[in-house]
Amino acid sequence: MFSIICAIISGIAMSLQGVFNTRLGEKIGTWETNVFVQATGLVLTLIILMFFGKGNFKCIKEVNKLYLLGGLLGVVIIFTVMKSIGSMGAACGIGIILVAQITAAGVIDAFGLFGTEKVPFTLKEFIGIGVMIIGIVIFKWKI
Repeated sequence: MFSIICAIISGIAMSLQGVFNTRLGEKIGTWETNVFVQATGLVLTLIILMFFGKGNFKCIKEVNKLYLLGGLLGVVIIFTVMKSIGSMGAACGIGIILVAQITAAGVIDAFGLFGTEKVPFTLKEFIGIGVMIIGIVIFKWKI
């Protein structure tokens, strides 16, 4: 149940962040917004780390170097979310983002990429993604 609540909070937070970043970017610029968002995230994370951090940065040497690209992906995510919401609106932009996200996650699961357990991607999953795409089309349909 806790995982479901976290997923709901995450979805709401990502939608809000996308809109907030887009509006901020309209005033101060896209890359300026990206720097501000990353910097405030770093400051907050450092504060949280001081109180709750239990890991060991020395172990970073043992991690697959590919997994260190998370920060780079964060920059790409902030930029592309801002651009999609800015030109398509929040609902359509985030709808397409969700379809791309669940499709990529399905490929990762189906092939067991990046150390994940293989989870079959069957006709049922393809139908689910198709229904999502149809939903976005209906949502944007001008009658």
